[in-house]
Amino acid sequence: MRILHTMLRVGDLDRSLWFYTKVLGMRLLRRKDYPEGKFTLAFVGYQDESEGPAIELTHNWDTDRYELGTGYGHIALEVDDAAQVCEEIKRRGGRVVREAGPMKHGTTVIAFVEDPDGYKVELIQKR
Repeated sequence: MRILHTMLRVGDLDRSLWFYTKVLGMRLLRRKDYPEGKFTLAFVGYQDESEGPAIELTHNWDTDRYELGTGYGHIALEVDDAAQVCEEIKRRGGRVVREAGPMKHGTTVIAFVEDPDGYKVELIQKR
């Protein structure tokens, strides 16, 4: 078994695709409209889906905003240099909500950015 994807409901698909592709550097792997159901699915990732997991962005055409709730945590990405990636994300128009530094009660260097819908993405620096 392996992880295929994580699904996020998004209010504005174009805005979310811009964030994941232009700010975080992922590729749009596939996209399909479902007119009968009034929704679109778009899959983004760093690798082809046969080689690694993806994020499924689900846009219901009649919903422009979702409540995030308290159960969802975050998506985690491994990076070489968290501080450098934070600077690049800010340069590309992204929002850093926790600058790079050691995690609380530990030594692993992490940072957090936020996507346009408020979902958190953790950057974990390689050891």
